[in-house]
Amino acid sequence: MSNLTQSPAWRALQDHARTWSGRTLLDLFAQDVDRAASLSASGAGLFLDYSKQRVDARTLELLLAFAEQQQLQGWIARMFSGALVNDTEQRAALHVALRAPRAAQIFVGGTDVVPRVHGVLDRMSSFADAVRSGFWTGETGARITDIVNIGIGGSDLGPRMVCEALAPAASGPRAHFVANVDGAQIAATLRGLKPASTLFVVASKVFTTQETLANAHTARHWLVSHLGEGAVERHFVAVSTNLAEVRKFGIAPANMFEFWDWVGGRYSLWSAIGLPIMLAYGPALFRELLAGAHAMDQHFSHAPPAQNLPVLLGLLGVWNSNFLATGSQVIAPYAQRLERFVGWVQQLEMESNGKAIDREGMPVDYATTPVLWGDVGTNAQHAFFQMLHQGPITHAVDFILPVTVDHEYPDQHRLLIANCLAQSAALMRGKDAGAVRAELQAQGLSGDELDKAIPHRVFRGNRPSNTLLLPRLDAYHLGALLALYEHRTFVQSVLWNINAFDQWGVELGKQLAQSVLRAIDDPASVDLDGSTRALLARLRP
Repeated sequence: MSNLTQSPAWRALQDHARTWSGRTLLDLFAQDVDRAASLSASGAGLFLDYSKQRVDARTLELLLAFAEQQQLQGWIARMFSGALVNDTEQRAALHVALRAPRAAQIFVGGTDVVPRVHGVLDRMSSFADAVRSGFWTGETGARITDIVNIGIGGSDLGPRMVCEALAPAASGPRAHFVANVDGAQIAATLRGLKPASTLFVVASKVFTTQETLANAHTARHWLVSHLGEGAVERHFVAVSTNLAEVRKFGIAPANMFEFWDWVGGRYSLWSAIGLPIMLAYGPALFRELLAGAHAMDQHFSHAPPAQNLPVLLGLLGVWNSNFLATGSQVIAPYAQRLERFVGWVQQLEMESNGKAIDREGMPVDYATTPVLWGDVGTNAQHAFFQMLHQGPITHAVDFILPVTVDHEYPDQHRLLIANCLAQSAALMRGKDAGAVRAELQAQGLSGDELDKAIPHRVFRGNRPSNTLLLPRLDAYHLGALLALYEHRTFVQSVLWNINAFDQWGVELGKQLAQSVLRAIDDPASVDLDGSTRALLARLRP
């Protein structure tokens, strides 16, 4: 058994979890009329109601004791100080520095990184202003009307999600995103564009990522075939750390925007990786996004644990997953423009905490990150909510809802609010056999027909959820929301004693892809397993 599962705080939580058998959320609300007020918190403009979680005062006391045992406050301080919290790669994880104000001081290896961060932000701003104003033109002198971001993983999911979430505020060139190495995606993107007015942003930390470079070379060939080799310099910029490879591609060093090895890919949208956001929405809006994230950083680093949103979400997630055996974590944003948010959080949490080895290099004997999935409401209600309400396994749900909207259909927003609140209430309340019987009898059902119908219409209820309110879906509050989930992910990694900032599990598939690629051209050159060899033979023309 691991030290964690034998620790006093863990065992106390296990014992306490057994006392929840037979207890219901409805009973808790009946016993405490102020439950919703006492089990809520706010920070950086966001409001969290966690009163529909299966917790009471004793649960929270034990969870906070667990956080103290795991030295959570110390780990938070270490991350913010630039310490090497990514110990397998000997790196800091300092995405908070990317949204720190200009006057801040944050050191990595004895160097204050804030001036460098703002130096890149200033260069991004100048470039974005030049493109948006028409001062920067393409090779033929045409104004840039379309931006194509070519990246994958964190170099795609973050900026793509933000651009869709803030769509009504778009004020510059149209933003497009290509990530998949499947040529169908870049073919469809290029089909609707004009070479003379298109700018490509190639986003790759090392500028050797296979999928990104394949798409970038396809885009380069498309451009050159229309405008000639000399057009590359006016139509391609890079976001990278590898100047040599960028230059080899044909992008001028002056058109490379740097970031640093202490910026993890899934935490990178705040860096130069966010250049497409700035190009499409302008420097002022991008800085509002950073300001909202910084406000959540301040809340996370200073608010007491019992009122700290990322700490509470992290503790509740561990309580549900490790002690109440919930099956997964569902994210249900009741905002169509947050459709891509679920994909961003999936990478954030499952790439960060999908680990089976602890910080001491020992196998864990407890679950780490649950499967995280979801979709926007109300679409989700007509897809998988049947399982959430009546399936045999309980799943935890985060409902996310803007209070006000910027479209001209307030009646539809009232309907959206009603659905969101009704779903969380239904998951909690359920409907027992007695209520179903009375309801069906009132409809005229009786006898065997009634008895047969009842089991199919019973809802067990007592299913946990959070409700997170944003005043509105603007850049500031979106920034705060994203930082909240970043910090929630870190909190859970500390509680599980794992490193949230490496991703070695991504590497093996990359390595094997190179071997399979060689085998496609020369089957005898690579030693493959029987299945892969047989599949390649079937795929060969």
